[in-house]
This record gives sequence, C-alpha cells and structure tokens, in this order.
Amino acid sequence: MGIERLQAWIYGTDDILTLHSFAAGLDWYWVLLAPVAGGLAVGLLLHWFTDDGRVRSVADVIEGAALTEGRVETKRGLVSALASLITLSSGGSTGREGPVVHIAAVISTYVARALKADGVTGRDLLGCAVAAAVSASFNAPIAGALFAMEVVLRHFAMHTFAPIVIASAAGTVINRLAYGGVTEFSLPAQNILEFYVELPAFLMLGLVSGVVAAVLMRAIFWTEDLGDAVQARAGLPRWVRPAAAGLLLGALAIPFPHVIGVGYETTSLALTGGLLLHEAVVFTVVKVAAVAITMGGRMGGGVFSPSLMVGALTGLAFGLMATAVFPDVSGEGTLYALAGMGAVAAAVLGAPISTTLIVFELTGDWQTGLAVMVSVSISTALASRLVSRSFFLTQLERRGVRLAAGPQAYLLGTFEVESVMRGMEAPRAAPEEACWAMIGEGTYLDRTATLEQAMPLFEKTNAVFIPVVKLGGGDRPPQLRGALFQVDALRAYNRALAATAAEEHS
Repeated sequence: MGIERLQAWIYGTDDILTLHSFAAGLDWYWVLLAPVAGGLAVGLLLHWFTDDGRVRSVADVIEGAALTEGRVETKRGLVSALASLITLSSGGSTGREGPVVHIAAVISTYVARALKADGVTGRDLLGCAVAAAVSASFNAPIAGALFAMEVVLRHFAMHTFAPIVIASAAGTVINRLAYGGVTEFSLPAQNILEFYVELPAFLMLGLVSGVVAAVLMRAIFWTEDLGDAVQARAGLPRWVRPAAAGLLLGALAIPFPHVIGVGYETTSLALTGGLLLHEAVVFTVVKVAAVAITMGGRMGGGVFSPSLMVGALTGLAFGLMATAVFPDVSGEGTLYALAGMGAVAAAVLGAPISTTLIVFELTGDWQTGLAVMVSVSISTALASRLVSRSFFLTQLERRGVRLAAGPQAYLLGTFEVESVMRGMEAPRAAPEEACWAMIGEGTYLDRTATLEQAMPLFEKTNAVFIPVVKLGGGDRPPQLRGALFQVDALRAYNRALAATAAEEHS
C-alpha cells in the first residue's frame, strides 16, 4: 500500500502491475528524473542513518538467524525499509520481497528483545515473522512457510514447523482480506506437457537458466565493485551513488520502460506468450542491466521479483525456439516461461523447494509441476557451483561471513577468545613467564580475535596455549590478559556444534 501511494504521487498511477505501460506515455524527462530523485532521497537517508551507506536485506536476516540469536539491526532496518519503499516507488528495478522479509525480521527482533528470548526462541520468532511476511506479500502460504525454513533458518526442525505454518496461514488470511486472494499472474490456458519426449528440453532449459541466474548475480556484484572503485577514485560522497544509479536507470528506462519497478506486467506478458522472440531476448539483457545498476548503486529493494521476470523472459525465449524447431513434439511456449521463471528464481535464491511452490501459488497452475521441478533442480545445481550457493550467501561471503559451508565453518567466528580464555588468576592458568616469552616471539592473540583466527595459530605453532593480550597502541606495550588453551577452544566449539545439531533435529 505504501508503494502504491508513493508511486501514485510520483508517476500518477497507483497500479503496480501496469506501471511500465503508464510510464511509456509520460514525457521522457519525467521517466529520467523520477529515479534520480528517488536515488538522491535514498542516498541521503542511508548517509545520515547508517554507518556504511548500505541497505539491509535478506542476507542480513540469514546472518541474524545464524550468528545473532535471530536478531537484526533495528534502526538501520527501519531506514532500509524506507529506502526500499522510495526505490520501488520511484522506478527502481528491484523487488519488494527483500524489504518485506527484513522489516518482518526487525519486528521479530523487537519482540524477542521484549521477551528476552534465548537463541532458539529468537530464531523461531524470526522464522514466523518471515513466513507471515512472504505469505502476506505473495498470497503463497505453503511457499512462505518453506521459504522461512529453507532460506532463512536453513533447517527443517520439527519444533519450528507448527508455529511457522500458523504464522504463514495468518499472513495469507491478511492478504486475502485485503486483496481478495487472487493469484499474482493469470495464465490463459491449461499448459500441456508432452512428458517423455519434451523432458530433455526442460533439462536444457535448466542449464540455460542456471547460467542466466549466475550472470544476473555476477552482474550485480561486478556493478557493486565497480561502483566502489569509482566512488573511491573520484572521492564522491556516498549519498551521490544512488542518485547516479538512478540517472543511469532513468536513461535506460526511456527506451525500455519495462525495466521500471518490479516488472510484473512484463512477467505476465511472458507467461501468456505476449512477447516476440527478439523482445524476450532484449528485455532479458536490459532487465539484468537495470537490476545490476539499481542494486550495485545501493538503491534498495530485493532480487526475487527481478529474477522472476528474467526467468520468465529466458524461458519464453527458449520455448519459442524449441517449439519452432520441434513443433510436432512440443507443448506451449508459455510452459517454458513458467519453468524458466522458477528455474532462475530458485537458482538466485538457492531455494529450489520454496521457489517451486511460490511459482505454483503465484500462477495457480499445479498441473505442470514435473517440467518446473526438472528445470529448477538443474539450474540450482549449476548456479550453486558458479557462486557460493545463492545470491544471499555470496553477499555474506563477500563481507567475510562464511555461512555457505555450514555451522562447522562459521561457528568458530562467533567466539571471541576473551570469552573462552583462562585469566592469569584462574586455576590452572598458563605460566606468566612462558606467556611473555611467546609474546616476545610474536605468538599471541588480541583479546578481540575469534576462535576462527586462533585455531590456525594452534595448528601452526602446535602450542598447548596462546597468550591473549590487550594491545596498548603506539609505543605502549601489550597487556597480558590471559591465555587461550586449545582444549578450551575445542570444548567451546564442540558444545556449539552439539547445540546447533540439537536445535536442527528437535
């Protein structure tokens, strides 16, 4: 509703589904300047209220679930939600699911803090909030519940299933009371699959979709790196960056208004066969560029809706070629658009199960499940080899947060050595003389270091303990605070692994 009202004020229409058709009739300078104004507002917001000028998104929610007991940043989260609202209302080429998921996480964080919830309860509350938000946003109760478990919590523990399903159902009820329970996309006719003969084509579509998904993700990361380099070299203030991205996006939208907003209208055209082959190919390339500019320019928004549009266009282009080459054994070209939509989105999100169900629930077409599942499975398997499992996990990997490899890889980074070390006055403390000798040799740990940094040092030195110091700075000598024993580090790590396993299998 917020997007509709702000969009109506900027563009003169509150219909999100037909924004690009309406924008095509506006004066060129309005199409150019609207994203610039939105980008400038976003840049100033992020400059004033965040320390890094970055919009918080689904990746931060996944990090919160794994590392901070289901909590996320609240102040920066609210600012990010406002920034994404402005981006989506002013023509930003992103989606609404990222902001929706993150604002749900912010709400669950406030609740968890009020209840003083432990880590397990905090993560359960987070899962419930995310499931309800996704369900209310897309009218997709089954997919909303599975998205929360598959993407955010990254496990399917039995104790989380009931509350998450109830929350997801509640979100769907709210959606249907407000919007009537209609599907996002309407397909013109029943899709028919020539099962055994046509399945190899959907395997090939899965491969193509996996490559397209990887290109989309890498384009975003490349644009972000390019923006960082240009900003640093030119010495530009960070609030200028979203405005510059808005300028590029507006210039691209003048000949191609299809890139404005979430792209539901173009996605619907692809699913109903309303585009020609060359249009599907060109719109795919242009949309990838627009998404990369918007997200690389730090304007805000999510990546799910754009991946649906890119996937539908990719699938339609593939389907038009396949049905032209083999007209006697091929079904409808629109079936390929449906399968491609799921395949690209699943590869980007790293969520084959929930994405497959979202596609079914968004379209209301449950009869073509085999084609969608085949394409989704192949695309996800391929794209996960080209990036770190998914778009969100690759985002975290680029920040140094290694969640893709599982708890055994990231749990060490959750322990500061000061919380595990033995103080100098503790029973069975390390000999002080030996500690100073090791410090003199350069073998020590800063008290703010983590076990992730300590374990390689144990491996390298084969020491039983390593001194922990507080660095004095300047010419002041370090202060000896204690020593980290390898056995204590391993014990803390094993306990964390056991607790994680117990939660995931409870």
